[in-house]
Amino acid sequence: MKRQKKKRLILRIFRNLICIGLFVILAALLGNAWVIGSTKGLIKKESEVKSSKADCILVLGAGVHKDNSPSLMLRDRLETACRLYEEGAASKIIMSGDHGRKDYDEVQVMKDYAIDKGIPSSDIFMDHAGFSTYESMYRAKAVFQVKNMIVVSQKYHLYRALYSGKGLGMKVTGVPAKETRYAGQMYRDLRELLARDKDVVSVLRKTKPTYLGEAIPVSGDGDATNDQ
Repeated sequence: MKRQKKKRLILRIFRNLICIGLFVILAALLGNAWVIGSTKGLIKKESEVKSSKADCILVLGAGVHKDNSPSLMLRDRLETACRLYEEGAASKIIMSGDHGRKDYDEVQVMKDYAIDKGIPSSDIFMDHAGFSTYESMYRAKAVFQVKNMIVVSQKYHLYRALYSGKGLGMKVTGVPAKETRYAGQMYRDLRELLARDKDVVSVLRKTKPTYLGEAIPVSGDGDATNDQ
């Protein structure tokens, strides 16, 4: 009798764990679908934003190489942003990425790339504490005083960025960078599904980023964000 009770208890626990697991998976899929469905209409072609009069173009960071050159994914984002600037979509650019260590500086690499393309240094702001997509969006509003911006990244990544920006009270439009065949994309797609759910929670809670600091209005001089 004791053995049967123990067996029934184990089966009940097993069924409960399965139910919990299925609920978590369903919630994750619904959150993912919500993020995509609520933002896909905000993604535009380059030709559609030429006269947008946005406050700025925000470029979301990605990996850089040891020789201080942008990864292929980041380069595609930067090329798109530079074209948008030249076409008059916005007169300022924010490069937002990871500069959490002295020996790793995404945003300086990004700014240098744009300067090499002929964009004035004073029109390029660096967000040194854009450690995540959500933090980049939060800081764009809180630190750089952005109300209306164009966000540049690969399309799969834009949904989450736009969701965060919209949820934080900004007017946001996304322009996808040219898609290239990137190594490890299957892993990134899976990671993105989970990251979208995480950012849904962050938007709901209005989670503060790692760092804030004093306001640096994007209407000013981008050189104010240069390393001292």
